[in-house]
Amino acid sequence: MRVGFLGAGRMGRPMVERLVRAGHEVCALGRSLDARRALTEIGAQAVSAPAAVGTNADLVIVCVFTDEQVRAVCLGTPLLAAMPSGSTLVLHTTGSPHTTAAIAAEAIASHGIQVLDAPVSGGPPDIAAGRLTLFVGGPVETVDRVRPVLAAYGDPILHVGPLGAGQRVKLVNNAVFAAQLGILTAAVDLGKQLGVAETTLLAALPHGSAASRALTGVAGRGSVAEFSASVGEFVGKDVAAVRSIAAELGTDLGLLDAAIDNRH
Repeated sequence: MRVGFLGAGRMGRPMVERLVRAGHEVCALGRSLDARRALTEIGAQAVSAPAAVGTNADLVIVCVFTDEQVRAVCLGTPLLAAMPSGSTLVLHTTGSPHTTAAIAAEAIASHGIQVLDAPVSGGPPDIAAGRLTLFVGGPVETVDRVRPVLAAYGDPILHVGPLGAGQRVKLVNNAVFAAQLGILTAAVDLGKQLGVAETTLLAALPHGSAASRALTGVAGRGSVAEFSASVGEFVGKDVAAVRSIAAELGTDLGLLDAAIDNRH
């Protein structure tokens, strides 16, 4: 399949590499000469303009960092106009369901382009191993059509509901993850009061019933503080997004809020 790709950075570049290795024809955006050279070295066609990524593409994947960047590249450039009618736009960036809806309204009504929100859970090692988790929202027939392409790096690919559901599930996921970091901060404090060093605690707990993905990450870094610092930028923006959406609905995160605030 002909795949366009925007956001070939820390997460995106290994996705591009997996797509190329799976036999897809990949055209990726590279803002600088060095970025374009690196993309060419892994077998992608490198271009310098978003519109060029969409031209003749069956599928365009967006994997930029922020919600604002998604809006800018999808609504502030000729990307959608360049994409063929009947093609599909996949949004991997975690952000507001409102952004997904706004882009879909423009893409479907004006250009005949289907849109899926497919935020991801995992990191570059998961992409390299082909086991990145995807929470996908959108029409089931569209999900089924692009599933073989996304399977180059995604497993499991979870269809969680209509358009926007992927973002909602991912935001809840990250709220729970942030709360787990807050709970682990409290657990380390309790261990210290009981005379158990943090390093000892983190070496032992992953083997017990307290085990979790958050705990595995913390143990790998050696301390809650160090792990929290490494993921803080990503988790912080997602927590802000889910709190904003909850507020719009007249609610909050309940017990999760207290645990999240304790992670600092």
